[in-house]
Amino acid sequence: MLNKIFIMGRLTRDPELRRLENGTAVTRFSLAVDRDFKSQNGERSTDFIDVVAWRSTAEFVSKYFTKGRMAIVEGRLQIRDWKDRDGNNRRSAEVVADNVYFGDSKRDGAPSGDYAAPMGGYAAPVNTTSSFSEIDDEDGDLPF
Repeated sequence: MLNKIFIMGRLTRDPELRRLENGTAVTRFSLAVDRDFKSQNGERSTDFIDVVAWRSTAEFVSKYFTKGRMAIVEGRLQIRDWKDRDGNNRRSAEVVADNVYFGDSKRDGAPSGDYAAPMGGYAAPVNTTSSFSEIDDEDGDLPF
């Protein structure tokens, strides 16, 4: 059996980190995901997909992602049955995130020294100073 999903979209609101009574981190957020096709009148539709992240993934998302930020979520689809306040049976679909990656290169308006990882989950700071030096090539030979 296989239950694997990848979605890419923009966060509809800032994720909010919560902790269960045992200290486990959890965050819920939604992604606005554009459909690949246009309707008959030429407009694109957008799906709003609920995502839940646990533990270190939840902490990562709440620390580095904000409303409007592009995210790529790798996870599995989960269907939950629940009862509303009136006792009616309800059903919800959500993605349980295994990994969340940056979908854009850096935060909008961020300085060039900010974190950047277009397709990586965890990013290292970008080095804005160069440590290269000039090579004396008077004889025209490469130094290696």
